[in-house]
Amino acid sequence: MNLRGAVIELWRPGEGELSGKAMWRVGSVALAVMIVLVNLAGAGAVIVIAGVVVPEPTNSTHIFLVNALVGIGYFGVAAPLGVLLGTRGLWRLRSWLIEERTANPREVRLVLYAPFRLLLMQVALWWAAALLFGVLNLQYSSQLALRVGVTVALTGLVTAFCAYLITERLLRSPAARALAQATTQRFAVPGVATRAVLAWGVGTGVILVGLVAIGVVALGHGAGITVTKLGVTMVALGGVGLAVGFLAVVLAARTTADPISALRRALARVKLGDFDVRVPVYDGSQIGQLQLGFNEMVAGLQERERIREAFGTYVDPEVAAHVLEEGTDLAGEEVEVTLMFIDVRNFTGFAERTPARDVVSTINRLFERLVPIIHAHGGRVDKFVGDGLLAVFGAPRRQPNHADEALAAALEIADAAEAAAELEIGIGLNSGTVVAGNIGGDRRYEFSVIGDPVNVAARVEAATRQTGDAVLLARRTVELLSDVASVELIERPGVELRGKKETVPVYAALRTPDRHTESARTP
Repeated sequence: MNLRGAVIELWRPGEGELSGKAMWRVGSVALAVMIVLVNLAGAGAVIVIAGVVVPEPTNSTHIFLVNALVGIGYFGVAAPLGVLLGTRGLWRLRSWLIEERTANPREVRLVLYAPFRLLLMQVALWWAAALLFGVLNLQYSSQLALRVGVTVALTGLVTAFCAYLITERLLRSPAARALAQATTQRFAVPGVATRAVLAWGVGTGVILVGLVAIGVVALGHGAGITVTKLGVTMVALGGVGLAVGFLAVVLAARTTADPISALRRALARVKLGDFDVRVPVYDGSQIGQLQLGFNEMVAGLQERERIREAFGTYVDPEVAAHVLEEGTDLAGEEVEVTLMFIDVRNFTGFAERTPARDVVSTINRLFERLVPIIHAHGGRVDKFVGDGLLAVFGAPRRQPNHADEALAAALEIADAAEAAAELEIGIGLNSGTVVAGNIGGDRRYEFSVIGDPVNVAARVEAATRQTGDAVLLARRTVELLSDVASVELIERPGVELRGKKETVPVYAALRTPDRHTESARTP
């Protein structure tokens, strides 16, 4: 048997890796031992209270011995009977645990109601003992019979409730497995408030009832009760009340504190981005609903993160964040941006002589080099167009220096493509005011930019085939540049842009690390 797993299951139910067979063995033995020990402690408390606390002047050694012998005999019969009756109902869970299968609704109810059934069984045995000892002592005194009977009944109630709290804790591991596939159904088990009231009732209320009863007896029949006897009674009963009350309150508090601590630990992991964490659900009250609700919440966050990751695979991360935060507003807005159009030269010939699979892998390798450069300069890929792409600098996230960043990215991309020596590309830059927003219909949209500057950027890129330059800029982009210390801008006259009636001046961008060409800028 995995001793470490057993300890973890007992300390943190549902978090260990104990097999169903081992769980059954550990649970059944621990439950049987617990029933015997708790009730043995209760029997000892009865003996102490009956022999020392109950202020009955007719008590004698003979009466005490008779009650003690009967008590030992009754415990010798009731303890095995209690263990047998208490664990017999749980034997129906043995096959479920050993088979390691999902619990059916009947087995779920059996696990959750087991502590309550054990509580009722133990109360019945204790109250049977109260009746037995009441009848036994009736031959000596009716007052003695009443007092002993009440003492046994109240002590049994306290003992049974403490056993209930311990049983509920021991059965948390099977309950966690039973509720692993459960819904948010609320079962008829004591809730948080009920447990707190019961803990006060059996831990403090019962003792107070005893003290009140002793006071009433002392006031009504005070002639036979000495001050010393009354003082001993009060001290003894008060001491028992302190011990039992502390135990009951601690056990009741742990039934709430333990699952909350597990939720706190799981929440800390969620804050760190771990959406695989789950808390075991082992309670049929509001606590169980809270545990199950937390798991459902984290599952929703995990699904949202999965969608975000998948969304980011096909959509630019900035656009994905923009849509998730602001929704699909179709109004759009006008914003000045710099547009970068990239296209592969002589792609048709390359595609004709190359297998389709190799064409796709080659294009993907190219984009794997280019896209990170665009992102590094604050741009985003608006769309992939066959063997080319359109990138935008300045939307949806604003960039005051979008022209400078676009030019820097273009030069870096040209160097990367030249170093790869796989495909030759042309890059066109243009700046202007466009409409940026979600475009589409019938619940299918994409965030994009539209306007004449987009068309001009594509035409500027096409002009690189005429000039032979890797990077060409339109005039508006040049006007927006603020830093050209390491770039030489050379105007390419006589270049006509297809589809434009008016001539649009274009400029080639060349790296010149040692030259400053402020004069190259055209106002």
